[in-house]
Amino acid sequence: MSPAPPIEVRVTRYFEAAPERVFDAWLVPRALGQWMFGPRVREENVVRLDVDPRVGGSFSLKVERNGEIIDHVGQYLEIERPHRLVFTWAIKGQSDDEPSQVRIDISASSSGCVLTLVHSMDAKWAEYAQRTQDGWNTMLDALAGLF
Repeated sequence: MSPAPPIEVRVTRYFEAAPERVFDAWLVPRALGQWMFGPRVREENVVRLDVDPRVGGSFSLKVERNGEIIDHVGQYLEIERPHRLVFTWAIKGQSDDEPSQVRIDISASSSGCVLTLVHSMDAKWAEYAQRTQDGWNTMLDALAGLF
């Protein structure tokens, strides 16, 4: 029996900003703390954001939520500024043995850019697909608010 195909969550968002600005917001810890995590996004506090933005480099994005430390970890697989970013995504101690993958494609438009995010995860996480999509939508709304 072959394994079930991965689950894909897809989100597309328009930004009134140059592709370079949107792309860079994914790799600069200070920016990540303004839109991906923290009290502007949900009830949590940013503990520490470490980013080594190079192919093969890793990240650790720690937040405190409901008294628990959650460490989002991953490795950068592709970095093609300002058009493509691909990285693994996991929660240390929960899913870090089988990380999912996030691919971000950014294309210029006449007055900004369009970002398409595809989060591919093992079929065993299918019940989290809607929650994952809702989470990315919330974060991308906060990112849009920066511009």
